[in-house]
This record gives sequence, structure tokens and C-alpha cells, in this order.
Amino acid sequence: MKFIKFLLVGIFFGIVLVKSEAVSWYRIYEMFRFQSFHMYGIIGTAIAVGVLFLQISKRGHIKTMQGADLYVPKKENGFARYIIGGTIFGLGWALIGACPGPMYILLGTGVWSMLIVIAAALLGTFIYGLLKNKLPH
Repeated sequence: MKFIKFLLVGIFFGIVLVKSEAVSWYRIYEMFRFQSFHMYGIIGTAIAVGVLFLQISKRGHIKTMQGADLYVPKKENGFARYIIGGTIFGLGWALIGACPGPMYILLGTGVWSMLIVIAAALLGTFIYGLLKNKLPH
């Protein structure tokens, strides 16, 4: 019962993404072909809101539910891994037409082929778990 608030936020988030057409394969296709600003506007707005709330939280005006200050650790592992990881993520997004969040939303809207994509994502996560100690981090 205590997880109901997360379920409700997830449902709301799914409705917003469907209504804004952020999960539309055609909108994603337009974005990767630089034919429409729609998705770039959504992503840019999300980045701007994230930066704003991160700056507010750094100044101590937003705290965790336990009342502690939010802490964002510095990342010192180099820039190349983000470029490589982002490229792999982007290629998967372009091939599938959905990033991880919308995969479940599309399944909820009746796109049953997303079951294959979700199974592949889970398999990839499992394989990463097996290999993570052998990979450079």
C-alpha cells in the first residue's frame, strides 16, 4: 500500500508522455532525422527543469523526505565513457524507437512487440551484471 504514490506518479507520467507524443515512434524518427523540433523541445525542457531543481537543491532549499540535504557526488572517471555509453544508448534508441521508460508505456498502450524489446533490455542488463567486474569503469 505504501507504493501506491509511486504507481500513481508512474501512471501520470505515462499519460503525459503519451499525450505529448513523446513515445510516438514517428516523433522519435523525426527527431533523429532532424525534421522536427518537437522532441528536442521536450528533452530541452526536461534538461532545463532538471538543472533548475539541481541548482535549487544545491543551495539547500530542497531536502530529501528525511530532511537531509541532497548530495550529488562529483564524477571523476573521464569523459570518454559517457560518449561511448551515450552512443550505444542513442543507437539502441534509434533502432528500437524507444528509450527505457517509454518501453513500458508503449506496452501499456498495447504495442505488444515491446515485450521483445523489454526482454532484450533485461537480458542485456543481466549480461552487464555478469561482466561488470571485467569492464573498465
